[in-house]
Amino acid sequence: MKSVDVIIPVYNEERDLPKCVAKLRARLGADCPYRWRIVVANNASKDGTLEVARRLKAEHPGEVDFIHLDQKGRGRALKKAWLASDADVRAYMDVDLSTDLDYFLPMIDPLMKGEYHVATGSRLKPGAKVTRGLKREFISRSYNLIVKIMFPSKKFWDAQCGFKAITREAAEKLLPHIVDNAWFFDSEMLLRAEQQGYPIWEVPVKWDDDPDSRVKIVSTATEDLKGLWRVRTTRFEDSHSVL
Repeated sequence: MKSVDVIIPVYNEERDLPKCVAKLRARLGADCPYRWRIVVANNASKDGTLEVARRLKAEHPGEVDFIHLDQKGRGRALKKAWLASDADVRAYMDVDLSTDLDYFLPMIDPLMKGEYHVATGSRLKPGAKVTRGLKREFISRSYNLIVKIMFPSKKFWDAQCGFKAITREAAEKLLPHIVDNAWFFDSEMLLRAEQQGYPIWEVPVKWDDDPDSRVKIVSTATEDLKGLWRVRTTRFEDSHSVL
C-alpha cells in the first residue's frame, strides 16, 4: 500500500497542537486510502510543545511521531522531516489547518499515481475560496506578481500556501539543493522544481486566515525578495542545503 507522511512544523504551539492532531487523525482515519502517519516537527519551541508531541506519540503509536530541531526555521524542519521519511509521498500543512482538509486527497492523489511529483494548494488560482484581510491579500498578490515578473516561465499561481506535497523521488533530488531554511523554502522549492522539469500540480483550496499567525510580514517579505534574486542568479547544481 502507498504511504504518506504529513508533517506539521510547529514553534511554541502547545495549545493548538493537540487540536490539530486530533482533527487530522480523525480525517485521515476516515478518508485516507493510503497508509498514513502524522509527524510533528518541533522547531526549537520554548514552551511545552515537545512534551505535547511526546505525549501524542505515546497515545497514538504508529499514527503520530515527532522530530525535534534545536534551531528554528520552517524550511529547516521540512527538509529534515521529508528527507528522514520513508513514505512514498511527504506532505505538510500548518498547525492552524487554515486550508480545508477536503483538499488534501485531491492534492496528493496525482502524486500517488505517478502523474506529478510536486503539488501545492493555491489561494490565488481560479476556484479558490479565501477568507482573509485586505492587507494580507494585497501582500500575497503583490509578492506572487513579483515572482511572475522575475520568473516569466513559471506556471504556478501561489508560491506561499502552507499546504504542499512531494514524492520520494523529487524530495531526494530537490531538497539537497534548497538553500532557504525559513519561509522562502516554499517558493524556492516550487521554482527549483520547475527548473528541473517537474510540473506543479496546483489545487485551488478553501483557506481561512489565521489571525494569530506568527509570520512577521515585513522581515519575511524582505527575505523572500533576497531569495528570489538568489534563485534567479544561481544554478541549481551550485546550490546546497545547509541544515
